[in-house]
Amino acid sequence: MAVAKLSRQINLISAIALVVGSIIGSSIFAKPATMAQVLPDPMWILLVWLVAGGLSLIGAMINAEIGSMFPETGGQFVYFKEMYGHRFAFVYGWAGLAVINTAAVSAIAFVFAQYFSFFIDLPNFSADIEKSWHFSMPFVGTFYPLENFGVKMIAALCVLVLTAFNHYSLNTGNAVQLLFTWLKVALLLLIVFLVFFSGNGDIKNLAPTGKVPLQFSTLLAFVAALSGAFAAFDGWNNLGFVAGELKNPEKSIPKALWLGVLICFALYVSTHLAFFFSLGTDKAAASSLIATDAVEPVLGKYGAAFIAIMVMISTFGAVNGNILACARLTFSMGENKDFFHWAGKVHPKHNTPSNALWLHALISIAYIFTGSFDMLADLFVFVTWIFYGFGAWGLIILRKKYPNSPRPYSIKLYPSLPLIFVFFSILYAVITIYNDIIAYQNGTSPVIKSILGLSILLYGLILYQWKAKQWAL
Repeated sequence: MAVAKLSRQINLISAIALVVGSIIGSSIFAKPATMAQVLPDPMWILLVWLVAGGLSLIGAMINAEIGSMFPETGGQFVYFKEMYGHRFAFVYGWAGLAVINTAAVSAIAFVFAQYFSFFIDLPNFSADIEKSWHFSMPFVGTFYPLENFGVKMIAALCVLVLTAFNHYSLNTGNAVQLLFTWLKVALLLLIVFLVFFSGNGDIKNLAPTGKVPLQFSTLLAFVAALSGAFAAFDGWNNLGFVAGELKNPEKSIPKALWLGVLICFALYVSTHLAFFFSLGTDKAAASSLIATDAVEPVLGKYGAAFIAIMVMISTFGAVNGNILACARLTFSMGENKDFFHWAGKVHPKHNTPSNALWLHALISIAYIFTGSFDMLADLFVFVTWIFYGFGAWGLIILRKKYPNSPRPYSIKLYPSLPLIFVFFSILYAVITIYNDIIAYQNGTSPVIKSILGLSILLYGLILYQWKAKQWAL
């Protein structure tokens, strides 16, 4: 009997939709207020978006060159094996399963469920019961699985439903992705149009406030705000995970990455300007639902319901995009016997990586019950950018290792752009660890998120050593 294989079914339009749909999720509706709290100036926050967008575009160009050289399912796992060898690639694949991809799905699904509760009053336990069951990790923090139990149940249901869609058919998952991607792009454009042409905003709200002095503490605040923007832009690397299912991947990978990231860049900058044009910095910083507050002067009592529906559409599509793409990383590891072999099985009837999909779903649901949106978002962004930095340096390694290999796409301004990307990745990682430790010591965060992320990477090294012994037997 022939073994089932994944087939090339994804065209260029679907690839662009996957990039855009994976990127635009919940952060654009949640993080601008957090940014305003640590960096109270609309022009400084605009600079954050420009830096994050620029770095993401450089990262996409780096991935475009590497992806056009190795158009195989598995994305960065395949790239890292060529760059650094089997051990490093395994740790990345483990990190993708254990934190990067699963925590991203959990964070976005969590926001979907929060806005779902706008329409239906979800049941929750009393404060005493919520605190009655908890567990702690040394040097990391304490977790309370029963907090916001109703929201967590809806988030888990969202993950299960979309995993089922992608289990039964790639075409079904792809159709869901196309629909929800272009719908949320249209709705973001509608928000920008409504705010700027309603006559309710004030151009003075976009003027510098003078509240951000040029000193070292501003750098710390800038990096903290940058975490939110990085979370908003994350997802552009998902395309590489499905490269083995793309039609004409050597050409479609660069085009889809370029166009997808540029679309998101334009939408994020215009949405940021719309929010602050409507509210001003002080109101934006104090807002718990910044998109709702920005649109309410235009749509009145219907504004909150409109935004809630829009966020649900956006996050539902982003969860689907991440589920569709990211399980392919674990599938690729299993298929090549770099992980448990059963994870690399293709469903004989549905022709999908069903085992990997359900494994990701289970871990994502576990994260949902242990965390919150901000904790999960910061956790996966920190770990992701460690590997993004290694990926940029790896491009330099590949240029030396394979100088004569065909490159359907080559990054411009080489090696300056990859080196700039590596520098920012190191700076971001160091300052994030410092900020997390200070926040934990001050009692403003129950978890040292970056240390938790690094500990998960350590577990990956331990697992690799155990697997290496199994392979040697």
